[in-house]
Amino acid sequence: MALPAALRAHFAGKRVLITGGLGFLGSSLALELVDSGANVLVVDALLPNQGGNRFNLNPAEGRVRINIADIRNRNSMRVLVQEQDFLFNCSASLSHTGSMDDPFTDLENNCQGHLSLLEACRLENRALKIVLAATRSQYGPALRLPVEEDHPQRPRDVNGIHHIASEAYHLLYQQSYGIRVAVLRLPNLYGPRQQMRHGQQGFLNWFMRRALDNESLSLFGDGAPLRDFNYVDDAVAALLLAAANPAADGEVFNLGCPEPLTVRAIAERIVHAAGRGRVEMVPYPTSAQRVEVGDFYCDYSKIRRMLGWEPVVDFDEGLRRTLDYYRANREQYWTTALDLEP
Repeated sequence: MALPAALRAHFAGKRVLITGGLGFLGSSLALELVDSGANVLVVDALLPNQGGNRFNLNPAEGRVRINIADIRNRNSMRVLVQEQDFLFNCSASLSHTGSMDDPFTDLENNCQGHLSLLEACRLENRALKIVLAATRSQYGPALRLPVEEDHPQRPRDVNGIHHIASEAYHLLYQQSYGIRVAVLRLPNLYGPRQQMRHGQQGFLNWFMRRALDNESLSLFGDGAPLRDFNYVDDAVAALLLAAANPAADGEVFNLGCPEPLTVRAIAERIVHAAGRGRVEMVPYPTSAQRVEVGDFYCDYSKIRRMLGWEPVVDFDEGLRRTLDYYRANREQYWTTALDLEP
C-alpha cells in the first residue's frame, strides 16, 4: 500500500492494539502497521462464522503478537490495553439478518464487548487513542442522497441499532473521561483476507466466491439498488489518518466512493472480471426484504476536507487484486460453504 512517508513514520515504534485483528479489516491494518514499524498486538476471539483466520497474518509471522481473547472478558481487556498508544476497534458482528435471528448474541458482541473494552481503557489507559470501525448500516433507509454524517439514523435491523449504541459509548467516553476517539462509518468493503464461507457479512465477497466457483450470483428483486464500497487498502488508509490526526478526535466520518453502482452492475463486473459465473435474478427472501434499505451511498466530503482522505483504488482494479488473491490462496478460505443466504 502506498501511504505517505509521514503517515508511516507516525506509527514507527508505537504500540498498537487491534481488536478483531485476525479478521478482514483488522489483519489488513495490522500488516500495514507492522510494515510501518509499529509494535502490533492483535486480539481476536476466533468466534465461529466470523472472519477470524490465522492465515491472514502469515505475511507478518514473527513480527506481530497474537492474543486469542474475547473483548467481552473485562479482566483480559484490562491487561491488554495497558501501555498501548493506539487502539483500533475492528471487532464487530456485521450480519443484518443474523442479528434479527439472534439479537442477544449481536448485543453481546457489539455492545457488551465494546463497553468492556472502553471500561478497560478508562481504568487502565486513558492516554491511548481509539479509532472505531463503525458502519453505514446505522443510517437505515436514506432520506436524501448522498448521506451525510448528520443524517437521521433509523436502521432496519438489530445490528444497526447496536452499532449506534457502540458508537455512542465511544463518544461518551471521550466526553466524560477524555479518551480520544475517532469514528469511521464504513460502507461495503472488499479485498483480500475477507471470509468467503458465507454471505451474511457482506455480498461482495460472496458474489466473488460464487463467480470463481462458476456458479450463479443470485440478485434479489431487480438488482437496482445503488451501493457504495471501498477497497480494503483505502479503508486502512482512512483508519490510520484518523488515528494520526488530532483533528479527528471526537469526530464521525463517512467513507464512500465517487461512483456508486447498482447491485446488478457490481455482480456483472465481478462475473466479467472472474471470467466465470452468471447473474441470476431471484425473488427477495422474507428475511432479506425486511432489512433492505433501497438506494444508499454516503457523502465522504467531511473526511476529504478534514483529513485529506480520498479512495484511490477503483472498483475494477480492486476486483482484479481481490480475485487474484483468492485464486492463489483458495484453500485457506474455501472451507465448506455454510448454508446461509447472502
